[in-house]
Amino acid sequence: MKKLSVILRDGRFWILLLSFLLITFLHYAQLFLFSHPGESSLLGLQRHTVERIFFLAPIILGGVIFGLKGGLICLGLALAAMLPRVFLLSSYPRTALLETLIVCVAGVWASWWLESHRREVGQREQALLRLEAVRKELQSYIQSIRENEKRLSVLHSVTAAIGRLIAIDDILSAAADKIKEAINVDVVLVFLLDEGSGRLRLRTHRGVSNEFAQQVDGLRVGEGFNGWVVQTGEPCLIEDSTIDPRVAREIVRKEGMRSQYIVPLKSRERVVGTLCTASYSLKEFTTEEQELLKLIGAELGVAVEKAMLYEESQRMGRRFRELFERAHDAIWLHDFQGNILAVNRAALDLTGYEPDELLGQRVSKFLTPQQLELAREVRRKLLSGEEIKQPYEQTLIRKDGTKVVVMVTTSLLTEEGMPPAFQNIMRDVTRERQLQENLRLYVRQITKAQEEERKRIARELHDDTIQALVVLSRRLDDLLSNKPRSSQKMLSQLEGIRSELDETLKRMRRFIQDLRPPTLEYLGLLPALRELVLQLNQQAGIESVFHVRGPERHFAPEDEVLIYRIVQEALRNVWKHSGARKAQVVIDFGQDKTRVMVEDDGRGFEFREDSGFVRVGKIGLAGMQERAGLLGGQLIVESSPGKGTKVVLEIPSGRLRD
Repeated sequence: MKKLSVILRDGRFWILLLSFLLITFLHYAQLFLFSHPGESSLLGLQRHTVERIFFLAPIILGGVIFGLKGGLICLGLALAAMLPRVFLLSSYPRTALLETLIVCVAGVWASWWLESHRREVGQREQALLRLEAVRKELQSYIQSIRENEKRLSVLHSVTAAIGRLIAIDDILSAAADKIKEAINVDVVLVFLLDEGSGRLRLRTHRGVSNEFAQQVDGLRVGEGFNGWVVQTGEPCLIEDSTIDPRVAREIVRKEGMRSQYIVPLKSRERVVGTLCTASYSLKEFTTEEQELLKLIGAELGVAVEKAMLYEESQRMGRRFRELFERAHDAIWLHDFQGNILAVNRAALDLTGYEPDELLGQRVSKFLTPQQLELAREVRRKLLSGEEIKQPYEQTLIRKDGTKVVVMVTTSLLTEEGMPPAFQNIMRDVTRERQLQENLRLYVRQITKAQEEERKRIARELHDDTIQALVVLSRRLDDLLSNKPRSSQKMLSQLEGIRSELDETLKRMRRFIQDLRPPTLEYLGLLPALRELVLQLNQQAGIESVFHVRGPERHFAPEDEVLIYRIVQEALRNVWKHSGARKAQVVIDFGQDKTRVMVEDDGRGFEFREDSGFVRVGKIGLAGMQERAGLLGGQLIVESSPGKGTKVVLEIPSGRLRD
């Protein structure tokens, strides 16, 4: 109904209807006239033929106005109007029917053609509309591209300026000039946050007076617009500073700044400062300008942090260089080929060379073949990740040909995951080694003197005291055997004297054994150790055995004394402190070293390798350790409660006599 009402309100519909009715009236005019007109013709056509052709007019008009459907409806109405005359009134029905069909065909063709033409025109109009929409969209894109190009150009200029420069002030100064030119503002301020004091320091400014710069320097976090931006991490747009109540300092109004836009300088979500742009007149910061300033703020934030890190690394580099130069220990760096890359003053003093003589030299120049092999082994272990005991001992050859003994700590210096160089830290221990050697010689001489003194005392006791005691004992034997007439009391006293003398004789013999065992002096180390084990069996009742492994060899007499004293002290501990039932002494003559082991199954004790013997009250073990040091070997103690104790003395084979 709504569509029908629209059609009825269309004036063209009524014109179409009127023309159709008029043509129909003309076609049947003879039925409405009183006189019967004769047949007439037009251009050789019968009058009714012309009237039928006139029916094409409303058909075409209907097609023009209402499209194909309207043309076909008009064609149907025209056909309905023409057929009654064809069949009822025409004198020549066949001819009239043919003409009617021709008119219908012409009407259908006209309606189809009009519809096709109308659709073609509609399609062209739609295409034009789409082209217009595309043109407008393209213009919008072009405008957006131009704006983005402008922003990228400014951003590129700022980034390029940042990339060229290293110092913070240079970066901020170049960025301020670019921003002032690109955004068309009067003022550019860059504040950086001093995290130590919690204040904003004005590092760069454009377009303001020196008085203004001095008075706004040192804003607290949260103070004023810039302080608020640092506190919140959000941009701030101020339309007119002169009337804004948030102005913290009167100098801002006095300076005459009005519109402002402030963005934070951020790096890794941390605010490091602010970028403030302002105008002395009212200015509307567009969305594009605000976005551009945000991007520049982000770039500047990262650049500022990198510059700060660079400056800090420079300071640290200078500090480490100073430490490197002033270090008391000698330090040098060399590459994989052994070329020296850097040295400090202590290394120059150690080697006796000047810097230009030492730099670039091969490390092998300062090492003997044996020490060079050690250096290569250290390098191999460092590169393979093997554990290495550091510091280790090396011997260097100085410029004057003298040798120095150093303790070296070597490490890899890595850069971007690659080890480009080796660092060697060396401490000269030549004097310490000489003092140790002198001390060792001194102790050896003292020990030798002690042993000589003991030998002398033992000889004197044997030749004098014991002989006298023996004579006295024999006389008492004679006295008792002759059985003189005396009281029983005298006999008892004499018996006691003899017993006391016998006991004294035993003690004197043990004393002599401790001072200087004759077996060690006349028969050597192994028989003396067998005698110690036998004494432990007889005197302490501890089941003890002695084993010798490998071909028997001999040490220097003073070394055999040291070994004997160590075993003697170990067996004394077994006797007095262990509570053991069994013990064994084993001496193993190996190819690289000789091992002497004293082991028992006693109660044991709590022992840690890092505990000093003297600190924990093990004086006897401390003496044994000192003697092991004099032998150039080491003393290893293994013990735990309830599991006995094992004392192992390891002596280098170089101490054996040929």
